[in-house]
Amino acid sequence: MTVVLPPLPRLPTAVPRSGVSTEARRALRQLLGDVDRAIATAFRDGADATALARRRGDSVSRIVAHVWTACLGEVEGAALFAVGGFGRGLLFPHSDVDLLVLAERAEPARLRALEQCFATLWDIGLKVGHAVRDPAQCRALSAQDASVFTSLLDARRLAGDPALEASLQAIVDDPALWPPAAYLAVRLSERDARHARYNDTAYNLEPNLKDGPGGLRTLDSLRWLGRRLAHADDFDGMVEEGLLDPAERSTLEEAEATLRRYRFALHLEAGRAEERLLFDYQRALAEQLGFRDEHEKNLGVEQFMQGYYRAASQVERLGVQIAERFEEMLEPPAEPQPVGADFLRYGSRLAVRDPDLFVRRPAALVEVFILRLGEPGIVGFTADTMRRIHQATAFFGAALADDPQVLDAFLQLLRKGAPAVEALWRMNRHGLLAAVLPAFGKVFGRMQYDLFHVYTVDEHTLRVLRNVARFADAAARSEFPIACGIWPTLEKPELLLLAALFHDIAKGRGGDHSVLGEEDARAFGARLGLPREDIDLIAWLVRWHLLMSVTAQRQDITDPDVVQRFAEAVGERERLDLLYLLTIADIIGTSPRLWNAWKDRLLADLYTATRYALASDDELPRDAAARVRECREAALALLLADGFAEQACQRVWHDFPEQSFLRHRPEQIAWQTAAIIRSGGATPLIEVHPLSVRGTTELFVYTPDRDGLFASVTAMLDRLHFSVMEARILNSRNGMALDTFLLLESDSQQPASADRAEELQQRLHRALSQPAHTHQPSRRNMSRHLKHFQAAPKIAFSAIGERTRLALVCSDRPGLLAAVSQAMVDAEVRVHDARIATFGERVEDFFLISDRRNAPLGVVQQDRLLHALLDRLGAARRAG
Repeated sequence: MTVVLPPLPRLPTAVPRSGVSTEARRALRQLLGDVDRAIATAFRDGADATALARRRGDSVSRIVAHVWTACLGEVEGAALFAVGGFGRGLLFPHSDVDLLVLAERAEPARLRALEQCFATLWDIGLKVGHAVRDPAQCRALSAQDASVFTSLLDARRLAGDPALEASLQAIVDDPALWPPAAYLAVRLSERDARHARYNDTAYNLEPNLKDGPGGLRTLDSLRWLGRRLAHADDFDGMVEEGLLDPAERSTLEEAEATLRRYRFALHLEAGRAEERLLFDYQRALAEQLGFRDEHEKNLGVEQFMQGYYRAASQVERLGVQIAERFEEMLEPPAEPQPVGADFLRYGSRLAVRDPDLFVRRPAALVEVFILRLGEPGIVGFTADTMRRIHQATAFFGAALADDPQVLDAFLQLLRKGAPAVEALWRMNRHGLLAAVLPAFGKVFGRMQYDLFHVYTVDEHTLRVLRNVARFADAAARSEFPIACGIWPTLEKPELLLLAALFHDIAKGRGGDHSVLGEEDARAFGARLGLPREDIDLIAWLVRWHLLMSVTAQRQDITDPDVVQRFAEAVGERERLDLLYLLTIADIIGTSPRLWNAWKDRLLADLYTATRYALASDDELPRDAAARVRECREAALALLLADGFAEQACQRVWHDFPEQSFLRHRPEQIAWQTAAIIRSGGATPLIEVHPLSVRGTTELFVYTPDRDGLFASVTAMLDRLHFSVMEARILNSRNGMALDTFLLLESDSQQPASADRAEELQQRLHRALSQPAHTHQPSRRNMSRHLKHFQAAPKIAFSAIGERTRLALVCSDRPGLLAAVSQAMVDAEVRVHDARIATFGERVEDFFLISDRRNAPLGVVQQDRLLHALLDRLGAARRAG
């Protein structure tokens, strides 16, 4: 289909210098609106975004020049220049119109005319940014500020005295202003600072198309560097100078076309100069650009975002490599030093002896990355070597994955253990990792449309590998004592690296990614020639990589039955060690906010208990009486050491239920007992431990039991912005509540400070001291992010002994637990235990409940609770 671009606006050929009348302004405003509407229509009909941005730039240039002439006439000693993107001739639907006036003299009449000119441009609907300077000021500012100097590189005269064009060009061409080395340094510093604002990754959930890593600003920067350092005005010129090869130029141009298309569509959808692909727009943009859902694990919006991530990643990778080439270009010549039989070292860069090495012997593509690991002081490859890596990778393509020598070299790299991870990152930057491992290429840029997975699958996988490598670093021992203790005992760390590579490699295919990933891992292990037992171990880790996390977060790991079942599923110590390391690395690599002291403690406890179970010939001690006795003895020893009398402790414990000793650690029992003894019987007793043995802030509530107590406590916790990780709701034999809550700060997901713990203790004590202490959940607005991920709740009931188990899976929102607790009050239901787990925007909570006679819920009461929950959650959703 041929799309005709809208014509350029027709303006009068001669304009009297009399300013712009109201009628003329109205006509120009209408003209500009007609241009924008025609361009928007052409875009929706399939016209190229770059061509349309140029057409809008041309149209606005004519209008701006027309207004200049109307206000200033054919003036001497002053000229109007377009700068920024406008200077490059591109103007997106809502981009600013950046202008520079270069004037030799600041005459009052001229300044008044300029004010009228800019006011007119604003009045007709253009967002104008402008500066007025004389040539000397322009030179001085350019010398002080590289961004001002850079803006002049794109300057384009629109109107006014042509002689001033030469004045501007003289500033740009002056070798004393920002010489190549200084200009490269300041541009790289600006790049690093800009990237740091976006977490040093192109894979943010709401990326910035313009300024984020791999965004359009990166492409602009490459052109600026090419112009200043190599006198190359564009990518074609950089190819001629040897800074790019034709394939790299094509890659950059294709990526730029994608980013410009997305940016054009985003401006139109947002109705303003929005540069962030916010959740507010992603689904609408995907539909507008023709992306459709294939299945629930490959949504149209995910395909749309994958297009962005792939383009941005290509730009970021090549941007880093081209910057290295500029650095090499400015380095003084170095004498070559031989490194092995096939490579040379030029200062801090590696090169090939034989230009055809990679084509003649493809395994050298991997070997050069291995070699770099053992060469101190190496910062990269020469520009020629980088180019030859890319050319050979493109030449062989998927054939590299079946080359036995390449696979042997890849296995040799993996056997380096932790150092191999950096090499894998570098191979990925050069596109080599996806060639050796084609399945990895399929998840390149693959995102998941939720708040739990904050990185694309490929970025997540590489971060998991880096987390694994941290366990080999002695400096990480204080943060990961168990993991760092396990690492030196691994006989084959390459098996863990392979499991990390494959654990999510089947995402987006439509089936269970763990099952499909297991098949991929087995096939690749066979191609590597690994022994059958090694392949089985890698495949098991991939298949069950979520098992430990799910068990720890969703089940009661203080229950020996839970631990025993987990131990039976794991089967042996080596699997346990590797699964523990992979689980930690996976959680941290999914989102920085997911890892906290509570999860650290949970996994450590499950690991320790399972290791005991695997090491013992007998099953874990599952006899309840024996476990109660062991806990009491250990707790008593702690209390006696602190000076408490045994008789006082036994009096308190006379009223404790057995479940207290079965579900709490001795340290917790001792802490609760000491608090009760010190209180002298005063209630309500509220005790807060800022940092407990469970890696959380622990809250203990000891007060006469009543229905609705759990709801009152959770409502207060919500008001104080605490997240509940776990709750144990027990009753003493004399009718006292023995309720324990494990908490983290909602914002930071960290335990509370001493001041916050004291605030919690005082506020909750005052609340529960009131005769009728009922508290409704607070009403807070839902975050913008959460609004886009709200789904209908899923509620299920099941029988667990003398209790009913409620499983609630729903979208997160402010005050959720408090709303659920209030629904239980509405349905006259008691809570006895709670396990709270949040995964991004998805909540998976489990409660052990009963009716008010402590009997399991019947069908009628289950239905009553179901409707109460739906009503409360719906109300919470509407309140948000």
